[in-house]
Amino acid sequence: MSKQLGMPVLDLAIIVVYMLTIMMIGVWSTRRMKVTGQVFFLAGRSLPWGIVGAALFASNISTIHLVGLTASGYNEGLVWGNFEWAAVFTLVLLSLVFAPFYFRSRISTLPEFLERRYSPASRSFLAFMAIMAALFIHIGMSIFAGAAVFQRFFGIDVLTSILAVAAVVSVYTILGGLRAVVVTETINTVFLIAGACTITVFAMLALPSHGIHTIAQFKAALKPDQLSMLQTHSKAGLNWYEVLLGFPILGIWYWCTDQTIVQRVLGARSERDAQLGPLLAGFLKILPVFLLVLPGVMAYALFRGEIGTAANQTLPVLINRLIPTGLKGLIFAAVLAALMSAVSAALNSSGTLVAVDIVGRLRPGMGDRAQVGIARISSAVVMVLAVLWSTQGGRYSSIFEAINAIASDLAPPITTVFLFGVFWRRGTKQASLATLAGGFLAGAVCFVLDLPAFGSEKLLTHGLGIPFLMQAWWLFCLCCGIFVAVSLLTPPPAPEKVDGLTWDHPLQVIFHGRPGGRPDPRVLAAVLVAIMAALYWVFR
Repeated sequence: MSKQLGMPVLDLAIIVVYMLTIMMIGVWSTRRMKVTGQVFFLAGRSLPWGIVGAALFASNISTIHLVGLTASGYNEGLVWGNFEWAAVFTLVLLSLVFAPFYFRSRISTLPEFLERRYSPASRSFLAFMAIMAALFIHIGMSIFAGAAVFQRFFGIDVLTSILAVAAVVSVYTILGGLRAVVVTETINTVFLIAGACTITVFAMLALPSHGIHTIAQFKAALKPDQLSMLQTHSKAGLNWYEVLLGFPILGIWYWCTDQTIVQRVLGARSERDAQLGPLLAGFLKILPVFLLVLPGVMAYALFRGEIGTAANQTLPVLINRLIPTGLKGLIFAAVLAALMSAVSAALNSSGTLVAVDIVGRLRPGMGDRAQVGIARISSAVVMVLAVLWSTQGGRYSSIFEAINAIASDLAPPITTVFLFGVFWRRGTKQASLATLAGGFLAGAVCFVLDLPAFGSEKLLTHGLGIPFLMQAWWLFCLCCGIFVAVSLLTPPPAPEKVDGLTWDHPLQVIFHGRPGGRPDPRVLAAVLVAIMAALYWVFR
């Protein structure tokens, strides 16, 4: 068997044991808890900030990141790390701006927040968009990326890998709900960081054997600006101004308004835990630049003759050339951890959205048992659909860029209605629905125009010179125009409708009340922002 799969028996055994262990831990984690709606959807609102932060980090880092960021580091360099470091600032926004409202309003889903702030129609539209994002981005593409990795590493058929991973993740996610998801995500975080650290260390130790002993020699072996985070002539559409304008649109949608991510914050045991968890995730998000992107840069100096233009082979080459048997199995366990965390997070949120925001609104008197049953069935259906979609992942040349390009078309209207919702009391329910619908249609048009269905030509990116981050920016500007115009043309919401759901002014986020005796989230956020400023200065 091991010969057919092209892997040592020890590495295969480690991977199989890991998959079975994670499945058993996920199911075991809820053995003493009655799986009610609160437990399945929000882990009984019992999560401490450490688990919230680790789960936020793990549910974000998928196989797409492990493979895609390493390949991107090989191709363009650290500039792709902006998707990690810029996320820190949006996590600060989640902690200080959004989490207090989410926790105090005791919502179960993000669409529920839109209903309270705007209307039931906005809730339904956002739930639909969130399910589409989970199916096409979070689950489908992640499963394909994981299957592609296992095909390249072990020769396992892509469809076999897809079905195996889908089955394992489905068992503990559908049976245990959010509690099982965050417990397994916490374990997966340890494997993720340990595996990535191992690759980085072995790559650094290999540099001297290739004649690289100093930083100057390392830079000389690389492309110009490959160690720079801030570029002005990026061929990948990642110039500093494009990142500055476009990434916040994606980042606020993903980190502050996407059910897959924010569900961990909604399950926090206290408001303080809901705020500190995202900040811990922010500190953890510093690591991927050094543990995922930098190894790709080092691979360019070490193995560019072997990798050539096949950038997606960067991670397999690093592992196969540098990591010994046994440790190699642990690395693959880390790859699997990333895949399972991302998929389980999206799967649980999909079930929650269907049961709470769609069926729950149609049948408001539904009991806990029926609601959990619907969530489980809908999760299974979403998984089946995602598996079918994942078989189409080979149409894209770069999966990491593909998910961000899709997000650039989906995020602008959602980011707009949430930002105006918490900062502008004058925003109306008509404006919210018009923005979500109009922005969704505009984004769909952009997606079709830039879809490389025939060949590799993208009309907007290549033809008009508008890369995906700038598409996100201009769509955001369009959505802001729709929101403001419709709000001013429609009656303002009643004061009691927005009380407790909006800030009086932006500075209130920072200056409300005095810092407490315990570590205040605002103080920790300031420290985190200062660290990021220093890092950007060093790697400018």
